[in-house]
Amino acid sequence: MNKRFIISVFCLCACAMSWAETHHIEVQIENPWEKPQADAPIAIPLSEVKVPFAIQSAIVKDGETEIPSQLDDLNGDEQFDELAFVIDMPAQAEKTVTITFSSEGPEKEYPSRVYATLKLRDRKGNKHMPIHSLTVPGSSNVYNMVYPHGPAFESELVAYRVYFNEKQTLDPYGKFHKGLEIEESGFYPNDEQLAKGFGDDVLRVFDSCGPGTLKGWNGTKATHIKPVGSRTESILAYGPVRTIVEIIDKDWEYQGSTLTMTTRYILYAGHRDVETQVSFRRPLQEETFCTGVQNIIGSTSFSDHEGLVACWGTDWPVNDTVKYAKETVGLATCIPQKYVQKEMADGSNYLYLIGAKGENGFRYHLMFTSTKETFGYKSDEEWFAYAREWKEQLEHPCRIHIR
Repeated sequence: MNKRFIISVFCLCACAMSWAETHHIEVQIENPWEKPQADAPIAIPLSEVKVPFAIQSAIVKDGETEIPSQLDDLNGDEQFDELAFVIDMPAQAEKTVTITFSSEGPEKEYPSRVYATLKLRDRKGNKHMPIHSLTVPGSSNVYNMVYPHGPAFESELVAYRVYFNEKQTLDPYGKFHKGLEIEESGFYPNDEQLAKGFGDDVLRVFDSCGPGTLKGWNGTKATHIKPVGSRTESILAYGPVRTIVEIIDKDWEYQGSTLTMTTRYILYAGHRDVETQVSFRRPLQEETFCTGVQNIIGSTSFSDHEGLVACWGTDWPVNDTVKYAKETVGLATCIPQKYVQKEMADGSNYLYLIGAKGENGFRYHLMFTSTKETFGYKSDEEWFAYAREWKEQLEHPCRIHIR
């Protein structure tokens, strides 16, 4: 082959590689709270950023320090919708980060601080195939056909799973030590893993709302999400700094209305609490929902009567009371007061009735702790004190200003 031709082709390729477009912006981040915030979650809507090309990657820098980040496509249109990262913010301080967007794909991967999984079982039940999403008719019972009974997701501190049935209840997995475990344990650690110090399921949720699952309300007690035309459970984001699990209940016949409800659970690196986003296809009318925390047998509870409710209790985590010991856990849910209608209890739960007339949805937060944690809380007094501080932090989120 002609040597000049080879050189020309090489030059053309080199030029093509240099044609990647870039766009730089600055984002000012402000912590208005009087306390520092570690791993403060930041999500930047890309609709608010004017970039003259299709974004394929981004680099976030705090001065000369690169901050791990991720781009998420939240609606499946093959275009990124949000840029997310976590950042340590001193008390009542400001930082300015530089973000460089590129039309080229990322050149490296960041170590993941979160994990998520959803799998299908084969007919024999001893093999599992990873999937991103599954949609089934509302009458279908696929609880035992997916592993581990629905999507599971974790940060270094905690893990959760969402039941793939009409309960849709969050089920917590407590850890002894900080780290990611679910890829190896699958939410069901074996004896060898337990001996190595793995965590495990720490709560029997029964028919309750567990640590803060949204439920229907029939006037006297919380109800499951049924009947629905179809149910979809998906993992929208796998990391490295946050994971997002989504549940879509289409044509939910509820309180005289037909609703399509989308629930997203967002768990950030370094967090035990989950941001819960609930949205509807049309504005709500008089519908009333409920959430709160499970009334664990013999539990103590705390409420500020303004959207925060917590409990602390001890029970067996599973029906096997021979192999497994009782677990002590703390649960907490925090709802913006403007959505709170009334405080209730139904025997299984400590609840708030909530509504959002004229709005297309609402957000709230939930969390849990387990006394098996070497890094957690050891009494109801400690847990309730942390829950009050947590609410204050939620009321003072970091603010962002795009330049």
